[in-house]
Amino acid sequence: MYRIGKEEIDAVARVIESKELFKVNGGKLQETANFEAELRQKMGCDYAVLMTSGKAALISALVGLGVGPGDEVIVPGYTYIATAMAVIAVGAIPVIAEVDETLTLDPASVEANLSPHTKAVIPVHIQGFPSNMNALKKLSEKHGFAILEDACQADGGSYNGRRLGTIGDAGALSFNHFKIITSGEGGAVLTSRRDVFERAFIYHDSSAIAYFGNQLDNVSVEPFCGNEYRTCEITAAILREQLKKMDGILADLRSRKKAIMDALSGEFSFRPSNDIEGDCGVTVAFAFPTEEEARRFATAPGVHGVLPIDTGKHVYTHWTPILEKRGAHHPLLDPFKMPVNAGLNHNYSKDMCPKTLEILSTTVYVGINPDWTEEQLAAKIEACRKAK
Repeated sequence: MYRIGKEEIDAVARVIESKELFKVNGGKLQETANFEAELRQKMGCDYAVLMTSGKAALISALVGLGVGPGDEVIVPGYTYIATAMAVIAVGAIPVIAEVDETLTLDPASVEANLSPHTKAVIPVHIQGFPSNMNALKKLSEKHGFAILEDACQADGGSYNGRRLGTIGDAGALSFNHFKIITSGEGGAVLTSRRDVFERAFIYHDSSAIAYFGNQLDNVSVEPFCGNEYRTCEITAAILREQLKKMDGILADLRSRKKAIMDALSGEFSFRPSNDIEGDCGVTVAFAFPTEEEARRFATAPGVHGVLPIDTGKHVYTHWTPILEKRGAHHPLLDPFKMPVNAGLNHNYSKDMCPKTLEILSTTVYVGINPDWTEEQLAAKIEACRKAK
């Protein structure tokens, strides 16, 4: 969380005073509907659905894309475990691929892992680093798989001038406490495909959309049993204020990241970017020849660095339920035990992505605060310089 205050407090008060906290109401506020409209406009897509979390958005989007048992979905070995768990939630099998020097999904590894069962690929814009969407789109056009962008750590970022989450067939955002904009918890599906929107919309709130208001007007997909990822008007009211601040937060993050990289460019190496202008700027990724050098730098006074190899559930080697193939609470619901998935690619091992592990072990993240003063920024630069 970066910036939150009086505007959000007033927004919450507005909803409480209206006594209309449920998203479908006959009042004037309509916070959820307004936020979704504002998000569509800001991101440049045709449809946006607010829901409870980024994982809920990933699951709903996969349902929207028709992914299910018998399908493989390629995910990077460096992403939060929720990305892979979302694939399991729809009955499909996650295929784990390498990341490249940009710390995002390696298109060459995607191509190497394609099979006749590949239904979708999930590039993850981890730490706000844009994935190589041009290369992935070319592969998608050639091989016919869908692209679901996991932009949960990249709210508002862009690639070649387009907002992350709107370039593929669908995208997922997250608004939890640790994201660029936040409502404590929350997420959204973005898409410009009507079929994906309708299926994702039904799935995210199948127990209520047919019974409150006119939500199913102009929806042609027959309702089916899904989940309940519905949010309330308080969440939407907070996010309407956060959305107004998003571009300002990104501008300040980017300017401070650029200042650090410009100041240290002759002294350090950095991980390359697929689009440095669209990068969200939340993290400077320093590159080192060895893990020993990376750790020495990360622990130097004032640096406060983190090696991504140490980030637990963000690294596939720590995805214990996935690696041990415990995909559900009941064996008949477990994708790893479904006969239709028996021949799919779930031959996991902890050493299956050596390139990913090497890159994560020789990278140091230094986080950026958009509210650093010039003095604080200078102190961070000097701390990094002294740690060389």
